[in-house]
Amino acid sequence: MNTLLISDIFPPKVGGSIRFYWEIYRRLPREQFTIAAGEDSRQLEFDQTHDLRVHRVPLTLTDWGLVSINGIRGYYRSVKELLRLVKANHIDMIHCGRCLPEGLMSSLVKSFTGIPYICYAWGEDLTSAATSREMTFLARKVLHGAKCIVTCSQNTRKILINDWAVPDERIRLIYPGVDTQRFVPMPKDQDFLKKIGWEGRTVILTVSRLQKRKGHDQMIPGLVKIRKQVPDVLYAIVGDGAERAHLERLVRDYDLSSVVQFLGEFGMDDDRLIKCYQQCDLFVLPNREVDNDIEGFGMVLIEAQACGIPVIGGICGGTAETMRIPDTGLVVDCTGPEKLADLVCELLRDRPRLTRMGTEAREWVAENFDWDTLSKSAYGVFSDLMRTEKRDTGLGALQPQDDILVESKHQ
Repeated sequence: MNTLLISDIFPPKVGGSIRFYWEIYRRLPREQFTIAAGEDSRQLEFDQTHDLRVHRVPLTLTDWGLVSINGIRGYYRSVKELLRLVKANHIDMIHCGRCLPEGLMSSLVKSFTGIPYICYAWGEDLTSAATSREMTFLARKVLHGAKCIVTCSQNTRKILINDWAVPDERIRLIYPGVDTQRFVPMPKDQDFLKKIGWEGRTVILTVSRLQKRKGHDQMIPGLVKIRKQVPDVLYAIVGDGAERAHLERLVRDYDLSSVVQFLGEFGMDDDRLIKCYQQCDLFVLPNREVDNDIEGFGMVLIEAQACGIPVIGGICGGTAETMRIPDTGLVVDCTGPEKLADLVCELLRDRPRLTRMGTEAREWVAENFDWDTLSKSAYGVFSDLMRTEKRDTGLGALQPQDDILVESKHQ
């Protein structure tokens, strides 16, 4: 069977779920999978670096609903292009990257063609949809029209069951992972530390988009207390986003310009990003729930642990599933800075514990979250669904190529 992944969020865009699609689908058989990816100003350069069957489609919508002219026009344009791809590539199954808007596009394609779809759910997309009556209606239609829902954490599975009435047997769990051959522990690199401004500093790192739920605004005021106990502390932030101006104001208000470093967006495949993981002392993702927006999993926590770095995450969402508490990381209430600051100080002042946690973190991730292993599991899930579809529709027997998991040119 031929499968089409529809995802507006795909490289060269960056983010956790974007990395998931890239790492999983680039390891699947080329002849079985086609990708309808969103447009991006950097797409021409990026698409020369791989050999996936990627077609760029106008998937970015300004309005995800159907009650406005803009929404209707956007879906019409996208679905028209998707129908063309479906026909040209003889598609039998669709994977949609999010419940909205890709899930609704897939539902519309199904209404024209009868082609079934599976839908990814990340957690934050579901809680965000729940804030609008129209979005709730559309998301529920998508979820209950899907052949199955693929989710990234047990926490999101619970949301689907409890809040969206999706039967447990229609949910599949595929954890995000990490390239354990690239994200590896490394000794201190003094040249890099000096070049980036980390020489002689105890570095706390956060890698994420600058959004409220990521919790940078709780970490920054917490540094007032942390630097009293760890005078050489430096908080390095990799990422960019809508909250940057607000965070920079916080730094000025708390007089922390020498303590906080904004490194901007390094990019998904930038070696400097891996270097940052490897050379920091502690990784923190102080996530919390904001207006029903949660952290579905927290792939950056996996990436840091793969590099032998202990982690701290917020107690909200699926972050606890990324670590083996308390051996490789800890979670804490990040709705305020106090408990977060206390835990950071506790770990930074206990170097033997940090070292021990880092060693166990690497072992934990290598055993449970390697992309090669996870891609095989994902292919098994997809193949089972294809077999079920063949059986239910009375079509010919599927002949999956279970051992054909391949790498692209892009490393």
